[in-house]
Amino acid sequence: MHRRDFLKTTCAGIGAYALGARFAAAESAAPSSSPKLASDLITLGKSGIKASRLAMGTGTHGSDGSSNQTRLGFDGVVNLFKNAFDQGINFWDSADQYGSHPYLKEALKTIPRDKVVILTKTHADTADEMKADLDRFRQELGTDYIDILLLHCMTEANWPQIKAGAMDVISDATQKGIVRMHGTSCHTFDALTTAAATDWVQVDLARINPAGVIMDGPPEKVVPVLRDMKKKGKAVIGMKIFAEGRLRNRMDESLKFVLGLDCVDCFTIGSESKDNLNDLVKRIPAASKA
Repeated sequence: MHRRDFLKTTCAGIGAYALGARFAAAESAAPSSSPKLASDLITLGKSGIKASRLAMGTGTHGSDGSSNQTRLGFDGVVNLFKNAFDQGINFWDSADQYGSHPYLKEALKTIPRDKVVILTKTHADTADEMKADLDRFRQELGTDYIDILLLHCMTEANWPQIKAGAMDVISDATQKGIVRMHGTSCHTFDALTTAAATDWVQVDLARINPAGVIMDGPPEKVVPVLRDMKKKGKAVIGMKIFAEGRLRNRMDESLKFVLGLDCVDCFTIGSESKDNLNDLVKRIPAASKA
């Protein structure tokens, strides 16, 4: 790269980051009148599901059937979930890709099923794949129903055409009470805008943080799409709040940003120890008042 091109690229990157920083500051400028708690119960969209503001994530660096959470072992994960439940956190975020279903099943041996909200995700495309996933997921989770089922990691703008077979099966399962709420997790801006425009989507799991790191676009582009979702009655769950640890040195700033948004109902973060979880529970109300 020539020096002139390098300078242009560098300046453009700095300018974009500065714009994002100004946007994040503006969004977080007005503190709430009362502190927001990790345990606050939020009604998601039109579903009637009441989930805690903080979800227990199980997919930090999750792939190929494992994650930082599952690598804690059954006792480690179950103890985390019990500690969270004792503090009023009732929302469990899982996925087939993370291999975390059996860990939730183990936790359900000591925590009543009807007291928790379980979210999981599928990569199924066809009707047959989705039918098989529904049966397997419920067996792995040890439950007759799934509260929230998402099409996992949408990247194509035309994902409703690609996933039509799976979507039909999920819709039928929702009518039968096997699934309570359905939607998407998105990993490109085009997929996100499609999710906002698609009536089938009742809830979206969206990547959001003040720095635009591992997101579908900078905050100033993503937030208006999330607001459009909210106007249409969809629920929005935030993820990548700390950008898989890349923003660990900016935790309070990141929490303040997402808590200050009017378009994010709740968010999932993957704690990896009791101390980590307890620290997060303390930071959330402080950040909402900052």
